[in-house]
Amino acid sequence: MESISIFDIIKIGIGPSSSHTMGPWQAAIYFCDELKKAKVLDRLTSIEVFLYGSLAKTGKGHGTDFAVVLGLAGYDFKTIDTDRVEVYFNEIMQQEKIKVANEIEIHFSYQNIKFEKQTTLDFHPNGLTFLAKSEEVNLLEKTYFSVGGGFVVEEHQSKDDKARIPSVRPCHDGKSLLNNCRELHIRLSDLVKLNESSWLTSDEIDQRALELWHEMLQSIWRGCQKHGVLPGFLKVKRRAGELFNRLTDQKEFLTIDDWMQWMETQTFDFNSVNKWVSCFALAVNEENASYGRIITAPTNGAAGVIPAVLAYAYFFENKKDPQDIIRFILTSGEIGTLFKKSATISAAMGGCQAEIGVSSAMAAAGLSEILNGSPEQVLMAAEIAMEHHLGLTCDPVGGLVQIPCIERNTMGAIKAITAKNIALESNPNDAKVSLDSVIKTMWQTALDMNSKYKETSEAGLAQNISVNIAEC
Repeated sequence: MESISIFDIIKIGIGPSSSHTMGPWQAAIYFCDELKKAKVLDRLTSIEVFLYGSLAKTGKGHGTDFAVVLGLAGYDFKTIDTDRVEVYFNEIMQQEKIKVANEIEIHFSYQNIKFEKQTTLDFHPNGLTFLAKSEEVNLLEKTYFSVGGGFVVEEHQSKDDKARIPSVRPCHDGKSLLNNCRELHIRLSDLVKLNESSWLTSDEIDQRALELWHEMLQSIWRGCQKHGVLPGFLKVKRRAGELFNRLTDQKEFLTIDDWMQWMETQTFDFNSVNKWVSCFALAVNEENASYGRIITAPTNGAAGVIPAVLAYAYFFENKKDPQDIIRFILTSGEIGTLFKKSATISAAMGGCQAEIGVSSAMAAAGLSEILNGSPEQVLMAAEIAMEHHLGLTCDPVGGLVQIPCIERNTMGAIKAITAKNIALESNPNDAKVSLDSVIKTMWQTALDMNSKYKETSEAGLAQNISVNIAEC
């Protein structure tokens, strides 16, 4: 089994979906690279993109059309001006021209994107094929699969070269994590850092973790400063900004630092803490729903859970030391790798238990780690959080990452905090359920789950809320 860096699980992304936006976007970039390698760019006259399975059924709502077009045009989702995503896309559609890999201009219209809703490829529900032609002659055809969290593979072939490098102490399940911690007499986050040293120096690890925390804070702040409605035909009203204003008594802040300093002067009761955690999560996922830059952790649909819980630790548990933040991110990321290796982090494969459930387990573990939980208690917290998300379906209304996705992040965050509370007040030796057993159960549940509950908008709330399906 391949080692996975925690920075592949928690990373900078763009909304609204890691599997339906970031993955296809990255696949388009890979395809451009293949065109260059094959030295056929100068002969190129057309490109067709075929979307299958969940990508076809909910691709418009998830921005898959935007992703493949902007990826082919050479934009990088990690650096693009998120305020101009729709502008760039609309310019290409209006002109019906695209500059492939930012080098060769060809004709391209929306009709070049084929939504094959009746076809699902065997390898994974999130499949897409790029077909490059010179007149009627096929130059290159490639099929990729977006397998969750922004990860992209070809069938039986990983595109992530770094994942193939073995770590110092490979840990592919909870049991091996605990065994290594006991043998080395170290905390779980120390073990994770040891393994991350296979790819980065200690300073680089710390820097990357703190950069992620900085971006989490920025996404919370941006989401709290915006009002109005989210993009898309559902016209969902933003709530984080109004909640933020009520919690701060309408106080105006010029910068994020002003707000954070104000928070230091306040006292909070249980109810206000609960509301702040919800505000954090809402803010991030409203940013995600509007093509904003967020931290994928482990997916975009669940991007609000870890920032909300880490912000909870920072503001309300007084965990402000940079080392606490680093330990939180290392620990939570490692838990995410276990789910990816032995189950899934793709809602198209496992329903929302694979997104909100996994992110809640990750956050519970990270929080327990920095509140001095033993390795056994850290894994216990992750297990508790996932246990109470088992069977959660993915049924986005209209294919948009808005209803029920945004609110579910608040639930995942609160469950993570509760799981931490239970684990730190418990003796793990008394536990009947291990993290490994709950991961196994989650995967079995995913396999048994009806496919219509796996990010297709064909069941659940998606079918019981009145929307104009023609726009989906």
